Amino acid sequence: MVKEIILSPDEIIEYVRTEVNEDDIFELSYNRVFAPGVVLGITPEDEETGEGLRIGLQLTGKILSDFVEIDLHKLKDEILEIRHIPGGDPDDLDNLIIIEASM
Repeated sequence: MVKEIILSPDEIIEYVRTEVNEDDIFELSYNRVFAPGVVLGITPEDEETGEGLRIGLQLTGKILSDFVEIDLHKLKDEILEIRHIPGGDPDDLDNLIIIEASM
């Protein structure tokens, strides 16, 4: 069953920190950018500054297929929506979690 939730920017950061793992399907929409891909890794925040929760994605697409690393703290106020499928099976829409950012 598709689960839809609304989270604040800080709650989105916490969700990614605790619920997103390597090989999960992760689609991020922010500002005017849509970045769908497979999670290759998550780099935690720097212990001293608390900045820099970064997610590494292997982008999937017909035109572009590349690796990107996105600093979620820098974008947290621009995030519009996240689609997350734990386990990494793109056809497993029963486990799809849609997160909308509250404004």
